[in-house]
Parts: sequence; C-alpha cells; structure tokens
Amino acid sequence: MTRIDFHSNVGDSLLYACRLTRKAYLAGQPLIVVAEPARLAAFDEMLWTFSPLEFVPHCMAGTPVATETPVVLTTNLDDVPHHQVLLNLGATVPAQFARFERLLEVVGNAHEELAAGRERYRFYLDRGYALNHYKQAG
Repeated sequence: MTRIDFHSNVGDSLLYACRLTRKAYLAGQPLIVVAEPARLAAFDEMLWTFSPLEFVPHCMAGTPVATETPVVLTTNLDDVPHHQVLLNLGATVPAQFARFERLLEVVGNAHEELAAGRERYRFYLDRGYALNHYKQAG
C-alpha cells in the first residue's frame, strides 16, 4: 500500500515543494511531480531559481531524457518512468497514485489549497490509507 505523507501549513507550497524535491534528489530517490499545467510551469521555473547555488536535474515527462532524469514533471501519470515517489502539487487526487511506493502531498495556507487538501485527506482516509501528517510551525 502506498505510504502517504501530508505536509501542511507550509506557507508557500511551491517553495516548500522545491525543498522536498531537492531532499528527494539528494537522497537518490527518483521523483515524479504532478500538477495542472499552469502550476507545473510555475514549479518548473521555481526549481531553477529557488536556490541559486544548487541545481536539481528535472525535465518534462515524454522527453528523451526522462528515463535518466531523477525528477520528472508531468500533468498526468499515464507514461512516467519512475514509480518510487510521487509529489502531488495538483488540487485533486492523482488517478494512478497507488502505483507509487510513496505519495507526498503539499498543502499551502491559501484557502483554496486548504480546502482541496482536506478533500484529498478525506479521500485517502476513507479508503483505508495510513496517513502521516507533518504540520509545519506557523
């Protein structure tokens, strides 16, 4: 069963997600990041700028180097090269999340993120998943 970790009260969810992505990369854990197109584009841009002296190798799914790249960004999980860790930056439950060993959910402080995060939390809980919750200090 997929291990699900919720990170809530994180402030800027994209910046927090960049830090989680860096942590997974440095730990040698291949990571898939899923989100809606506009949010994914913002995250992609932030990965290039959030830490000026560090580089987190990443690419879009479907590119020729995706199978060799540790962080792959996508809008859907139909054809992804890794199934270890999934980082969901989308508003909804990813359709194929159960194929992954681990799912990371990041919930920012904005009202719409909190509401969507609560819905996803209930979805997983109602289906019997054990949820780990990491609430950041405000």
